[in-house]
Amino acid sequence: MINAVYEISSINYLDDKLIINNALSELAAKCGLQNEFDFGQPTSRFGWTFFKVWIKPNFQMQIEQRLADMIKKSKGSKHEEKFTNFLTDYFQSKGCKVKVKLVEV
Repeated sequence: MINAVYEISSINYLDDKLIINNALSELAAKCGLQNEFDFGQPTSRFGWTFFKVWIKPNFQMQIEQRLADMIKKSKGSKHEEKFTNFLTDYFQSKGCKVKVKLVEV
């Protein structure tokens, strides 16, 4: 299984990256994991900063198992859409105003 790649769109890159890093680290710790995600280099356009986050398959699987109820309630008809919307909602609940898009599975 390969890493899922998500593109994050942010208008407050440094703060949002820190919040996302802390949120994913917290989730990984709850799953008994560490170093299960990585960030790509940011690019800026039109006041937005875009950067990628790679989530390792084992970590994504652990999130899906532990937070299945929350993911099921997320918008979307396909599982990938639900998980992507769950990530957006999860990051926003931590104080991030970001958009998340699945770009590669």
